[in-house]
Amino acid sequence: MSEVETKLAELGLSLPEVVPPLAAYQPAVLSGVYVYTAGQLPMVDGKLPVTGKVGAEVTPEEAKELARTCALNALAAVKSVVGDLDRIARVVKVVGFVASASDFTGQPGVLNGASELLGAVLGDKGVHARSAVGVAVLPLDAPVEVEVQVELVP
Repeated sequence: MSEVETKLAELGLSLPEVVPPLAAYQPAVLSGVYVYTAGQLPMVDGKLPVTGKVGAEVTPEEAKELARTCALNALAAVKSVVGDLDRIARVVKVVGFVASASDFTGQPGVLNGASELLGAVLGDKGVHARSAVGVAVLPLDAPVEVEVQVELVP
């Protein structure tokens, strides 16, 4: 087991199966020393645990947990193309989308779920640049979607 997966286990977590694509794309692509993930929904066992807009049907606290699930799914996607998460030199960028009620402005707090997980699992390698974007709707009426770019050890 890799050091990263050992750390996940210490946190009571494990990598899920890679979420199959919903359309014509790959869950992750390796290009040189970078891996780019597709947008990861908070799928658990092939299903969304909750749907709707954050600030309406979904609380910010629920959405933060869903962002954490998205980050786990992103790590699984990275592993699917590199084989070993210990090859991660650093997380470069996280982009998160939050399906938001019209008056919801707490997108950064929601995306902290993903950022905090990456920091807890990867330490300093998990510190990254980030965008947190509010949107009208996401695929399957998901509340949150996260994509990750990582740099690998050459």
